[in-house]
Amino acid sequence: MPHDLSPWSMFMAADIVVKSVMAGLAFASVVTWTIGLAKTLELSAAKRRLRQATRILAKQTTLGEASLALDKAQRLGRKLIEAAVEEMHASKQAYDKDGIKERVVSRLHRIELAASREIARGTGWLATIGSTAPFVGLFGTVWGIMNSFIGISKAQTTNLAVVAPGIAEALLATAIGLVAAIPAVIIYNLFSRGIAGYRAEVGDAAATVARLVSRDLDRGRSALQRAAE
Repeated sequence: MPHDLSPWSMFMAADIVVKSVMAGLAFASVVTWTIGLAKTLELSAAKRRLRQATRILAKQTTLGEASLALDKAQRLGRKLIEAAVEEMHASKQAYDKDGIKERVVSRLHRIELAASREIARGTGWLATIGSTAPFVGLFGTVWGIMNSFIGISKAQTTNLAVVAPGIAEALLATAIGLVAAIPAVIIYNLFSRGIAGYRAEVGDAAATVARLVSRDLDRGRSALQRAAE
């Protein structure tokens, strides 16, 4: 029986299985906060760069101007422009302007999906921790209580002073499981909304590039019509 019932004393007095469960849950909690901090910084920086790129793109009138206006910091914006320019170059012999627009939009959509997957990388761990940590903690509690009952039967006493420490050690595993799970669920939900907003902003940037493509195609068509006249 531990000298006191502080969390550290109960952890040190616990069975090896319960110790392993509590150590694993503590590590999961550290992972949760690490991912939360890292993804917060990553998402904030990505949104800031994307908004800057979208503002710059909105002020341009051609793809050429947009390509020159964006610097290397606006990596996603440059990807969208480069994809549009590549498709325009690959389709320079095509006469169906609507088909060109569809192919450009298809390329932009693929970049949107890739950006969404990249920014969401790592958040799956939060969902896993949030859904499994309470059950892992419950397993530790069940195991600890089972050992407590075995100890009670061996001691052949139901004295509360003998029973309470073992049960307290077991319940500590559930408490740590909840401490790991609750922040993981909250952070995951916050990131889900933040990533959805980021995805919408990527869609806005892609729509801006698509408008530039449409303008360039219409200018080219107008030039051909004037030449024909």
